[in-house]
Amino acid sequence: MNGQWHLSSSFERWLYGIALAGFLTLATGLFLSPQRALGSLLMAGFGLMCLGLAGILFVAILYASGAAWGTAFRRVPEAMSAILPYGAAVLAVVFLFGSSLYPWIHNRGEMTGFKAVWLNFPFFLTRAVLYVALWLLFTRAILKTSRLQDDTRDPAARRSNAKLSVMFLVVFGITFCLASFDWVMSLEPHWSSTIFGIYNFAGLFSSGLAVIILLVVWMRRVGPLRDFVTDEHLHDLGKLLFAFTTFWMYIWFSQYMLIWYADIPEETVHYIGRQHQYWMPLFILNLLLNWAVPFVVLLPKRTKRTGGLLAKVAVVVLLGRWLDLYLMIEPATGGSNPQFGPWEVAAIAGTFALFILVFARAMGSAPPVPLGDPFLAESLHYHN
Repeated sequence: MNGQWHLSSSFERWLYGIALAGFLTLATGLFLSPQRALGSLLMAGFGLMCLGLAGILFVAILYASGAAWGTAFRRVPEAMSAILPYGAAVLAVVFLFGSSLYPWIHNRGEMTGFKAVWLNFPFFLTRAVLYVALWLLFTRAILKTSRLQDDTRDPAARRSNAKLSVMFLVVFGITFCLASFDWVMSLEPHWSSTIFGIYNFAGLFSSGLAVIILLVVWMRRVGPLRDFVTDEHLHDLGKLLFAFTTFWMYIWFSQYMLIWYADIPEETVHYIGRQHQYWMPLFILNLLLNWAVPFVVLLPKRTKRTGGLLAKVAVVVLLGRWLDLYLMIEPATGGSNPQFGPWEVAAIAGTFALFILVFARAMGSAPPVPLGDPFLAESLHYHN
């Protein structure tokens, strides 16, 4: 358990090739089809940030709640958080060169009241830097203490991280909601929803759980976690995925129902555009992938305890998350009808390859399990 696990050289070269091809394609798209390429970059950057945040959020919840069961695979969500700087870099490109995505930047006269103050480009960039800086600082502090405990075996490190995690959860709750408003909702500056931040949190955490499941199942099969992760751990991860996909549906319905019932034109325009013509099948598919399929398939206990079946459900949830982001961003950035071409494929493929490369490097930089954590023994013998 020396932390020297790494990808095979052939697989690593393959991933580097995909990542490079994806981002070169998107760079070309900035000249050939800038609006679509920028929209795809926004989806890629925001998606990467959400995966990184989901990882450190899961770790923080384990620490803050004093839960021992997830200690055996905690290094997986810890390693996921390593993607945060890369997601920030992609978003920086979008914000600095993608002013065409945000109509309020060039139409300042249309903004009145609080929106005129809040949707101010220098203030927008300042807030973005603040959000990311806070996330990175807390992530670095929590991971540093976790790694230090491997050497010191000091139980006080867990108590220190519990305090840091509680503070992070409060900061995350505020900043992520505001970031969702800024980076995604302001694509349509005349539409607003007070539940939009919670809706994005539900998508972030359900998709984050799906990625944790896929990585844990993979790490269990290829070796690093073979002797540490049991069916009991998978069962609890499956229950969490079941719960949070249902939570996502609850928030989706809450937002949709209130807007539909009030029937205010300034609010309904958001959904009318996404239920028009060819958008309607995607609108329905979004509900099937993010809730209906996971709900039905995860009901039996066997599904939640079988790595292969659980991984398939996780893939469905990830496809649903991408579609959800697509429906939030693409119609708002000028797409009168759904479009799927080289820019969208490049964003998906490049994001996937980059994430696996960064995750593998982070996972190989420390022992696969937190050896100094006093809760490790309890987690290894966990029964739910």
